[in-house]
Amino acid sequence: MRPRALALILSLTLLAGCQSVDVEPARPSLAIPAQWRAQTGPASPADKLWWRHFHDNHLNRYVDLALRNNSDVLIARERINEYQAQVYGADASLFPSLDASLGTTRARSQSAATGLPVYGTLYRGSLTASYDVDIWGVNRSTVNAAEASLEAQKAAAAAADLSVASSVASGYVTLLSLDEQLRVTQSTLTSRQEAYDLARRQYETGYSSRLELMQSDSELRATRAQVPLIQHQIAQQENALSLLLGSNPGPVARSDSFASLTPLTLPSVLPSSLLNRRPDIVQAEQQLVAADATLAASRASLLPSLNLTATGSVQDRTLSGLLDNPLQLWSIGGSILAPLLNRQALNAQVDISQSQRNQALYSYEKTVRNAFKEVNDSLDAIARYQQQLTELLGQQEVAQETLRIAQNRNRNGYSSYLDVLDAQRTLYTAQTNVVQAKNNLLLAQIDLYKALGGGWSSA
Repeated sequence: MRPRALALILSLTLLAGCQSVDVEPARPSLAIPAQWRAQTGPASPADKLWWRHFHDNHLNRYVDLALRNNSDVLIARERINEYQAQVYGADASLFPSLDASLGTTRARSQSAATGLPVYGTLYRGSLTASYDVDIWGVNRSTVNAAEASLEAQKAAAAAADLSVASSVASGYVTLLSLDEQLRVTQSTLTSRQEAYDLARRQYETGYSSRLELMQSDSELRATRAQVPLIQHQIAQQENALSLLLGSNPGPVARSDSFASLTPLTLPSVLPSSLLNRRPDIVQAEQQLVAADATLAASRASLLPSLNLTATGSVQDRTLSGLLDNPLQLWSIGGSILAPLLNRQALNAQVDISQSQRNQALYSYEKTVRNAFKEVNDSLDAIARYQQQLTELLGQQEVAQETLRIAQNRNRNGYSSYLDVLDAQRTLYTAQTNVVQAKNNLLLAQIDLYKALGGGWSSA
């Protein structure tokens, strides 16, 4: 290469170097609230085994099974291996490449002197080394993007664990609440069967009218009709829970501890701690970092690149001679490649990367805001359902006392048996409402666990 031509190329390279490839990290414009709307929430670090606070051995075992066998969890973890391999592949661009080849040729020719065929074998060996000098950090930015994507996928796997654990806990608690509804319904059915038998005897002896008998029969049939419906809901819940556990649909063993399940008291917290607890926020943050690095690589691709190469080769008519002799031919060189005619495509790629970075930024902000919403929703739900449960428990006590009084008045002839039926109906409704309200309260707490990225310790 002539010195003047080399000087020209170097000058172009220096001029291109005046263009900055640095990318300023994206700055979210989020305003972190000073407190939750309810002014409560867990302040301790995230507890990854939060479901154990329910003190149910069956639930603990089922969550452990789901975290080992659930398809969504396994897929998310396998993606970590995929992204880890991508990091390894990107790291390779930071080091020289070395290629070796060995070939042999068997040829038949004709002797000019004798005219007879002549056979010959020629062995060839070569060694080629190449190194892409990462002047502007294209390869390094690509590696950074791959590493950030890996961290994002690890956070996504943690989010999958959290989601599956929450779904198992919600499904298990709902299954216990359905068991409790079935118990209340069967208990009410027994009482109404006894009431119907009494009404029939009184009607047969002429002590009561046929209207009271028909009313009692109607209430008995209405209660009996609820049993298969609840049993069907239980079967559906068992099937759904089985799928979460990575097994075929079927019965699910469980404890009879719905009455002992009690929501925890919430200590105070600052909303900013949420940013370090939720895996989906960490995932969105790492995706933003990866987008920044990809944008830097796209910008750097507009600048000239420097590639160094070295080659050596040897050939001999015998394999031993090929291995013994040093390289007979060698060359060392370098090339500077500057994009000229394809700059439009490269500029378009920069614009694409810029847009993707902006999308990652907006997605991060959306994820954080949605996290604040979910926590506030769960805190408010816990407070409202607790108020509702308190009132319904009071109503249940009143309904029980009302039924006792109605039964006494009816036995003493002071009121119609229809008053007893009405009191039974009110008590059954109150009891089922209590079960549903408590289930809603427990599910709201599980939602809070999920919204906060885990549980907490009351200490």
